[in-house]
Amino acid sequence: MDQLDLVGTSSVIRGVIAECESIAPSRSKVLITGESGVGKEVFARYIHSRSLRRDAPMITINCAGVPESLLESELFGHVRGSFTDAHRDRRGILEAAHRGTVLLDEIGEMGMRMQTLLLRFLETGEIQRVGADQAEKPLDVRIIAATNRDLWAETKKKTFREDLYYRLNVVHLVVPPLRDRPEDIKPLLVHFLKLASTSEGRPSPELTAEAAAYLEGYRWPGNVRELKNVAERLVVGYGGKAVTLQDLPAEIIAAETHIEPTTSAGLWQSLIEECYDLMTVGRESFWTTVYEPFIRRDMTRDAVRAIVRRGLEQTRGSYPLVATLFNLPDEDYRKLMRFLHKYDCHLPIQRFRTLPDAVRPARDTALGAGYGVTENRPRSGDAVI
Repeated sequence: MDQLDLVGTSSVIRGVIAECESIAPSRSKVLITGESGVGKEVFARYIHSRSLRRDAPMITINCAGVPESLLESELFGHVRGSFTDAHRDRRGILEAAHRGTVLLDEIGEMGMRMQTLLLRFLETGEIQRVGADQAEKPLDVRIIAATNRDLWAETKKKTFREDLYYRLNVVHLVVPPLRDRPEDIKPLLVHFLKLASTSEGRPSPELTAEAAAYLEGYRWPGNVRELKNVAERLVVGYGGKAVTLQDLPAEIIAAETHIEPTTSAGLWQSLIEECYDLMTVGRESFWTTVYEPFIRRDMTRDAVRAIVRRGLEQTRGSYPLVATLFNLPDEDYRKLMRFLHKYDCHLPIQRFRTLPDAVRPARDTALGAGYGVTENRPRSGDAVI
C-alpha cells in the first residue's frame, strides 16, 4: 500500500502527526475524535500505512450508515439460511481484515447490543457468524474507532458502554478543527486545488490576494471536507482564470463565521505573536493585553483562542500554568476560566498533552519547558491530507 502524506504546518497538527508516527508500529487500539470533516479517516489510513500491517487490508465501515439489523452480519458474517436472502455463507469485515486494520467510523452511533458483541470480540478475538453454532478461530485485527461524539459523556448518559470505551481508548488521538489551526488553511487549499486540477484535467485557478486572504480567514465550519469541496468548485468554475473575492461561493461570502475579512493570515499571525510576547516576555497581564481589546471588539474570538492555544502548547495543556504564563495572580484563575467558557474560547486540553518537545514553541519564558499534567477524567477534543 502506498504511504499517505499529511499536509499541515501548524504546531498542533504536527503534534498529532508525530503521535501517529509513534503509535503506528504498535498493536494498540486507537480512538480518533474530532468534529465532522476534520479527516479522522485520513489519519486512520495514515496510521495503517505506517504500521507493520500495511500490506494487509484496511477496511472501513460507517456504523451510522448501516442499519442495526445488518451491522452484525457486516462485521461478523453469516451462514447460509440464517435469515432471508442469506443464500450462501459470507465472511464479515473482521474476517476479511485478518492481520490488517478495521476502522469503525462513527462508532458513537452503534447500538447497545452491537456494542456488547464488539466488546466480546475485543476481549477474545473470536467471532461468531450470524446463524452459526460456534465461534470461529481468533482473528488478528487492529481496531481503530472514530467519532465526533464525546464518548466519555455518552458513558455517563448510559448510551455507550463504559467497559467498551476503555477497551477502545488505549490511544486517544484528537484531531483539532480547522479554525483552531488557521496556518494550515493555505497549504491545504493549494494541495486540494492541485488535486482537483489533476482530477478534472483543468488548470488551477489563480486567487487574488483579497480572495486568498478571505479564505484563510474563513472559519470553515465544515472543516477540511468543506475546504476540499470549495477547491473543487473553484477548479471546475474558474480553471485557468483569476478568482476574485466576489467569485467565492455565496455561502462563504455571506457567512459571519470569519476571522478578519480584510486581514491577511500573515498579519493575523503577527497579532498573535505580538500579544503573546507582551505577556511572556514583556510581563504584561492577560487582562490588559487580551481581555480589554476583546471587550472593546478590537480583537476577535479566534485571536483569543489562538493565544490561549499557544499557552496550552507551552504548558502541555495546563490551564493553571497558562494563568501564570499570562501573568495572572492565583486568585484570578477562576475568573480566567469563566471568561474563556463564556466567550467560547476554552480549548480541550487532551491534544496538548502529547505534543513532543520538538513541536512545542521554543520560547524563553518564565515557566521554561517540560511541564506535564495528568488528569483522571478522560477528555475528548476536537486529517488533513
